[in-house]
Amino acid sequence: MNQPDRDSLAAPGPLLLEPDAVLLPEGPADGWAVVIGDGRFETVGPAHELKRTHPHLTPVRLPGHLLMPGFVDAHHHLTQSFGAALAFGEPSEIFRRVWVPLEGALDEEAAYTAAKLAALEALRGGFTTVTDAGTRADVDVDVVASAARDAGIRCVLGLVCNDAEGEADQPAVLEKAEKHLARYAGDPLVHASLAVSIPEAATEGTLRATARLAAEAGAVVQIHVNEHLAGVERSLVRHGLRPLEHLHRIGALGPQLLAAHATLLTPHELTLLADTGTAVSYNPVASAWKGNAVAPAVAMAERGIRFGLGTDGTRGDGFRLAEAAEFAQRLAYGIGIGDSSCGAGWTWLEHAHRGGADAVGLGARTGTIAQGMAADFLLVDVDTPELALSWDLPWELVRRGNRDQITAVFVAGRLRLWQGAPTDWDGPALVRRAAELARAAVGRADVSRVHPTSTAARALHQAREWSTPQ
Repeated sequence: MNQPDRDSLAAPGPLLLEPDAVLLPEGPADGWAVVIGDGRFETVGPAHELKRTHPHLTPVRLPGHLLMPGFVDAHHHLTQSFGAALAFGEPSEIFRRVWVPLEGALDEEAAYTAAKLAALEALRGGFTTVTDAGTRADVDVDVVASAARDAGIRCVLGLVCNDAEGEADQPAVLEKAEKHLARYAGDPLVHASLAVSIPEAATEGTLRATARLAAEAGAVVQIHVNEHLAGVERSLVRHGLRPLEHLHRIGALGPQLLAAHATLLTPHELTLLADTGTAVSYNPVASAWKGNAVAPAVAMAERGIRFGLGTDGTRGDGFRLAEAAEFAQRLAYGIGIGDSSCGAGWTWLEHAHRGGADAVGLGARTGTIAQGMAADFLLVDVDTPELALSWDLPWELVRRGNRDQITAVFVAGRLRLWQGAPTDWDGPALVRRAAELARAAVGRADVSRVHPTSTAARALHQAREWSTPQ
C-alpha cells in the first residue's frame, strides 16, 4: 500500500496536497487538491488548476488517500477519562455516583493528564475538535485548555456555571462566566463555552444570563437536557414542564444552546428545537451504554434541527461514532417502519463533521474542506480491503471505515498525528503516567457502583448455576 511522505507533510507551509480525492459537502471529488497555509485552506480545487496557479509549490502526492474533514465531537468530558470503564453495566444518571466523585479526586496534574489522555484518544479516532462540557475538578479550567493545546486538538471549552442548591453565588458565577468568555479570545485552538450540568443545577436567572452572555459572545451554552427519565420526572414535579419546555419558558432556548443528549423528546419539543434554532448533541454510543433512549435524529434531520454527534467520553473513534449514529436510528426507529436507509449514510457523515461544527458554534471556522476554513482534516487510506472496492464512499466510510485507516491527522494546518502516534510529544509516556495517576485518583474517589466487574459478574453467574439443583 502507498504511504505518503511524512517529512513532506510535516514541513512548514504552504503545502499543496494532492490526494486521490477530497471529500466535499456534495461528495468525494476525484482529482482535487488543496493548498494549506497559515493554518487554513488557501485554495481548494481541481489538482491541475492548483498546480498551474501555484508553480512555486511542489505537490505532495497522496496516492490511495482521501482527504476529508476531521470529526467534531459535540459532547465530551475530558477529565473523566480515568473512569471511562467505570460506567459499564451501570444504570443511568451515574454522574452523582461516579463522575462527580471521580473529578473531585483530581489534582492539577491528574486533571491535566486525564484531559490530555482523552485528547490523544480523540486524535487517534480522527477527531480534530472536542467539545468539553466543563470539568467538576477543583482546578482552574485553563488546565484543560493547556492539555488540549499541548495535545494539538481544537477544543470548545465549557465552564460550569451551576448555582442552584447553594453551589455558588449567582453574581460570582456570572462574573467568572464573562471572564471565561473573554479569556480565550483569539486563541487558535481553544474556544470558550459556558455549561450547566442539567437545568435544575442552575437558577432561572443564571440560565437566562448564561444564554444572553453566550449569544453576545458568539459562543454556546452546553446543558444536559432530557437525557434520563428521572430528570424529566423531576422537572415535571418541580415546574410542571419537561426540562426542554422549562428552558423555553424562561427564554434559554436559541442558537446559543447546545442541548446534550435530548433523547426523550415529544413532538412539541421537536417543534421548539426547530423553531428556536437550538442545537443538539446526538450521542448514540452513550444511549447504548448508559441511556434510557435514543434521540430521534432522523426526525431532527428531516425538520432541519441543528445537531452534531458526540461521544460523551465513551470512546474516541469517529468512524465508529458515525456507524453508531446510523445503527441506533435503524434499530430504534427504522426497522419498525420499514425505513432501510435511515439517513442514507451521508447524513451521519455530514453531522459528524460539518453539522457538528455548526452545533458547537464553529461552523464558520471548521468542519468543511473549503477556502478560508481551518485546515482540520484527515488523510484516510482508502486503498484497503474495507474501502478499495468502492461503490458509495460516504456510506462505506460510515459502515466500513476504521480509525486504523487514518494515516494522518491535521489540526490548524499542522500534522498532529501520524499512524496513530503524536508527532511532537511522547504518547506512550503519557499513557503510562495516566495509568499511575488513575489508580490513585479512583482509589481516593468515593465512587459508588451498582454493577460488579465483568469477572465478578461471571463468578456470581457460575455460583448461581452451581447452586441450582439439577
